[in-house]
Amino acid sequence: MFWDRMDATTVNRRWLVCVLTLALGLRVSAAIGLQAFLDSRDPPRTYLIAGDAEGYWDLAGDLAEGREYAVYTPPRRVLRTPGFPFVLAIPRFLFGDALLPARLWLAAVGTLACWGVWRFTSELVDVQAGVIAAFIAAVAPVMIGFTPVILSETTFAATMLLSLIGMARLLRRHRGCVDGGAFSERTAGLAVATGIASAAATYVRPSWLLIAPLFCGVLWAFSGRHRTAARDGAIVCAALVVSLLPWGVRNYYATEHFVLTSLWMGPSLYDGLNPEATGDSNMAFFDRDNLLGQGMGEYDVNRHYRELAWKFARENPTRTLELAAAKFWRYWKPWPNAEQFRSQGLMVAVAASFVPVLGFAVVGLWRRRSDLVLLLLAAGPIVYFCGVHLFFVSSLRYRLPAEYPLLALTAVGLRSSLPARWFLCCREVSSSPNGAGGATA
Repeated sequence: MFWDRMDATTVNRRWLVCVLTLALGLRVSAAIGLQAFLDSRDPPRTYLIAGDAEGYWDLAGDLAEGREYAVYTPPRRVLRTPGFPFVLAIPRFLFGDALLPARLWLAAVGTLACWGVWRFTSELVDVQAGVIAAFIAAVAPVMIGFTPVILSETTFAATMLLSLIGMARLLRRHRGCVDGGAFSERTAGLAVATGIASAAATYVRPSWLLIAPLFCGVLWAFSGRHRTAARDGAIVCAALVVSLLPWGVRNYYATEHFVLTSLWMGPSLYDGLNPEATGDSNMAFFDRDNLLGQGMGEYDVNRHYRELAWKFARENPTRTLELAAAKFWRYWKPWPNAEQFRSQGLMVAVAASFVPVLGFAVVGLWRRRSDLVLLLLAAGPIVYFCGVHLFFVSSLRYRLPAEYPLLALTAVGLRSSLPARWFLCCREVSSSPNGAGGATA
């Protein structure tokens, strides 16, 4: 009945508040603990994982202080898209060079990602499953640990989830409809928002750029209104391109080439496909070749290494397959790849958290195997990035953002495998937050 459903929804929302409070508390504690750990080193350390973090932090300072957006010498102006540096620029503008405020800010971003897990799962399954999935995200050790690190994984997860939520809502509105429906301003607005969210995710991780066009094909295939689906898909892609356009124009003036994302794809691809490649990152070749120092521009350096990478793949197909197998294992390995995180206790803790998540996700996938929309949106990202990193270098950190939407399937599998009394704290509601009947597992 209506009042029963209202009571159940209220209970679940209260549990959601508890889960998000827990998520924020754990991430704030991780931020404070990480900063204390780094400060206690002799000598004190600035970053837990150096390299990319230093570049992100410098670019954030450029944005906060109004300097030229460039890093290193000679200056690389299109090395990184500005999404994550922009997020870091907010605490840098307010608090200067202090890293703890930035880590606390990232704790809030990580909590937003947990909310995104709840909303995404609630859209595709139901609110109870959303609370379960959000709780798993809130307490997952690796998700907590990565949040205060000056790397883009958690921010990308949050923006990616926002785009996936828009995609889920568009797909739900189109499924089961007949062609020739009247134009809906509300649906068009949702398509615009989905395109903007996809652009935000692309600004953080450029490899997300391909997802919006792929989604448009999925929307057309699943919709009962093909003309309307084609229109809404075009709106999504148009909003994506328009949102990326200012960055592309800026890059044209910086390099005399129109670039929507970055000029680091070529060196990154060669990092994964070269005679010395192992599947792990080793950019020593970039400094050794020093093409920028010899006067070659960023655009030409990017093209040079991209061509070298594909040449290596064509001339060494067997080695390319061997590298793909090594990268596949590095991507799915339950414990960290990096030597600094290879302590036995840490490896056991990481594996003990990931293996059940993946195992229950497989159960959830089987339970909901006929729900292709859920399977595509929840499992699609982790499969997509696995495919990408068969070419590029691979590790746990590239899998981590895609684990957030996968938790929708984990929640389904967990709930179907354990006694119902375990979930009495949050009651099952057979509708999504917007009232459209989402199936229960």
